[in-house]
Amino acid sequence: MSITVEERNFGLVTNPLTEARQMVHSYTLKNTKGMSVTVIQLGATIQSIFFPDGSKKVEDVCLGFDDIAGYMTNKAAYMGGTLGRVANRVASGGFTLDETTVNLTRNFEGQFHLHGGFLGFDSVIWEVVQKTPEGVVFRHQSQHGHEGYPGILTCLITYRLDNEDRLSISFEANTDRQTIVNLSNHAYFNLAGHSAGPKGLAEHTVEIASSEIVETDDRQIPTGELTLVDNTAYDLRSPVVLGDRLKQFEHRPIQGFDNCYVVNGGQLLRSTVKVAKIVHPPSGRALEVWTNQPGVQFYTANNITKITGKKGSFYVKHGSFCVQTEKFPDAINHQNFPSINLNPNETYRHEVVYWFKVEKTCRCCYKK
Repeated sequence: MSITVEERNFGLVTNPLTEARQMVHSYTLKNTKGMSVTVIQLGATIQSIFFPDGSKKVEDVCLGFDDIAGYMTNKAAYMGGTLGRVANRVASGGFTLDETTVNLTRNFEGQFHLHGGFLGFDSVIWEVVQKTPEGVVFRHQSQHGHEGYPGILTCLITYRLDNEDRLSISFEANTDRQTIVNLSNHAYFNLAGHSAGPKGLAEHTVEIASSEIVETDDRQIPTGELTLVDNTAYDLRSPVVLGDRLKQFEHRPIQGFDNCYVVNGGQLLRSTVKVAKIVHPPSGRALEVWTNQPGVQFYTANNITKITGKKGSFYVKHGSFCVQTEKFPDAINHQNFPSINLNPNETYRHEVVYWFKVEKTCRCCYKK
């Protein structure tokens, strides 16, 4: 039996590009093992991921909102949305491209460019161009000059679900003139359940196959250097209990993880490799992250204030985590970082697989 794809109306919203009222649709992908993923046209956003635990109890492990109003009200959280044209930060909102100075919008406190600007890819309504046997394909064309970016950029995002509980996301982009691209997705996860909060998050173990992080200043702008994680709180090469590790950040300016980890040798690969594994031992749910990208931004929702989410749940600080596969932040301003340049004769390709699994764990042996 193949994957099923169910289309529904999700809600009416004003299209920010056309200013016309438009219906946003949702697409629910279901496999034969009890897993389902819902994505919506607004932001090509992951709205929910239902997945059973070792006792076959199904929980939604992805934070989000029940209606379109929730996404419009809480845009600053980028909840489950697509980040682009460039995810993460661009220092001072500017860079030089082929000896030409390009100025992007400075949407973060007027200081720098973040996640694509005031109207990034999380805020636009993506066109659905195909429903496949495994999922759905979204398309968006970003016009020359939007948020300051040069070139007409045409993007495709393909969501696929299989019967091995793998959610695959493929990003592609082409341009008509030289530009920069670094797409990602900002899904917030909690494998104990979307509403499990800090208590549930603290029970997770985290492992990231990385010996270096991108060094940043106190505004989280990269310095251009990479820092070894040896003998630091950032060392996740062996599984650590997240609640224990977060205590080490209590008296630091950034109270939690919000770091780009260097994976895959800092290289763009042709195929995906496992770079991270997060486990919630009490439920047995596990998430493996596979990607061809050179970086993974690991974030523990440090900046989330009280947000009302699905089913009236409250989302708060340290109540979820993000694992955003991408190239390094502010890469355009550091020649030693993997390039985010895109030329007209090239295709940007980014692959990430979120592989959900259930591991046999003994709850009585789990140390909290």
